[in-house]
Amino acid sequence: MIVDSHVHFWQLARGDYDWMMGPGTEGLAPIKRDFGVEDLRPHIRAAGVGKVLLVQAAATVVESEFLLRQADACPEVAGVVGWVAMDAPDGVTSMEKLAVHRAFKGVRPMIHDIPDVDWMLGRALDDAFAALARLDLTFDCLVRPVHLPNLLALLQRHPDMRAVICHGAKPEIAAGGFARWAEDMALLARETNAFCKLSGLITEAGPGWSVEGLRPYVDHLLAVFGARRLIWGSDWPVLTLTADYGEWWAAIGRLLTDLAPAERAQVLGGNAVSAYRLT
Repeated sequence: MIVDSHVHFWQLARGDYDWMMGPGTEGLAPIKRDFGVEDLRPHIRAAGVGKVLLVQAAATVVESEFLLRQADACPEVAGVVGWVAMDAPDGVTSMEKLAVHRAFKGVRPMIHDIPDVDWMLGRALDDAFAALARLDLTFDCLVRPVHLPNLLALLQRHPDMRAVICHGAKPEIAAGGFARWAEDMALLARETNAFCKLSGLITEAGPGWSVEGLRPYVDHLLAVFGARRLIWGSDWPVLTLTADYGEWWAAIGRLLTDLAPAERAQVLGGNAVSAYRLT
């Protein structure tokens, strides 16, 4: 079964998508509308995707609850990665309440929007990270290259916590950033058990993206994480700012063409099932 490990549904009327609103967000106009399963279905059916994982896009528990309702209503949804205030006094309690739902599979703090690059290492988070491991939930690491040394320290501090690095850690593809990102990702792959998502790369490459421009980044991730620790995802509908679903699906097919069929099946589905305990 093919699993898209990174899909967003949202309802703008709730007003908690801060990253999409305000000055400087004019370029996001094409995705400033509601997106749900009816918008997604034609794309995943065309690609042969059987299940999707919904991922939070707002820093509120209310949105996590909204996504869980989508999981109840939509047979395509295999799980939800939500949000809780991990550093709040009630952060662990919130996580425990959400984890009662069969579809709640993990937590994703929006680290790449937090000004303090050292936030993830704050001791106020220790109980929340311990709870993730205790509850058998996954930590989705929404980070940029600048966060990678701290992420390594965090994952070494909590070796029992299952982690997935979102969007390949958002390498600066459009600017040609590679060497430092590649070194830090190789270290993370070698020193931790983290998985890594093959998602969001077209967005980082920008409007001039090409398969060959993405290839050095994908090849490096394959080299250091291997086919058993890479997880494909679309990042739909953010993806649509730069490409459509079918274009990314065709691109990943070309980028994984050298893998054996069993390895390709792991990247396109099996690893998501393992990393997120999907059924």
